[in-house]
Amino acid sequence: MKVFLCGGGAGIQTIEANKRLNEVIDHSKPCLYVPLAMEHTMYADCFEWIKGELKNVDIPYIEMVNSADELAAKNMNDFGVIFIGGGNTFKLLHELKASGAFEKIKEYLNSEGVVFGGSAGAIIFGKDLEACKLDDANEVNLSDINGFDLLDGASILCHYTNRTAEEDEKARQYLLEVSKHRRVVALPEEVTLFINGENLEVIGNRPYFLFENGAIITQKEE
Repeated sequence: MKVFLCGGGAGIQTIEANKRLNEVIDHSKPCLYVPLAMEHTMYADCFEWIKGELKNVDIPYIEMVNSADELAAKNMNDFGVIFIGGGNTFKLLHELKASGAFEKIKEYLNSEGVVFGGSAGAIIFGKDLEACKLDDANEVNLSDINGFDLLDGASILCHYTNRTAEEDEKARQYLLEVSKHRRVVALPEEVTLFINGENLEVIGNRPYFLFENGAIITQKEE
């Protein structure tokens, strides 16, 4: 299992993460891009963005899905990496679960697949979506907000410390409250966590933050 959890950065913020991605993928296989967290009208722009974002990653081409049903129908083992982009996390998780793609991604990971998730695409790999209620509205009325739970029971929040001072303080207070009954990993945009089998690598030159028992108990650096 190889999963990159990116705090929501792009461009210069993700250079090192993309270099690490390039080291672990099968270069003979294309990338499957999943923009489902965004509105459908944005997909064309999303595709232009991902082409620029991965321009230095050695892949034959990028294929984009336009629906969760299309994603669920794919043979995911045909792809060297599945890239799941940002947007509304509740929309993304709802579509993955309703289509059956959620279980297929699990199977892909269990067969040594590689996934790169940015922002919403990273948050779904936490315990649940509780932490991201700070940022995302549950307009799809998703009741089962449990994610893939790859961080030992911790939920994930992205874009942490990349907001205005007022928004950063609001986020800090929110996570202090939420963490009274769950662990939360808060990722700056410049940080990517790489789950490489049993190992966890920190990519980036900033710390990330762990909230637990109503406190920030640690911040870990590379």
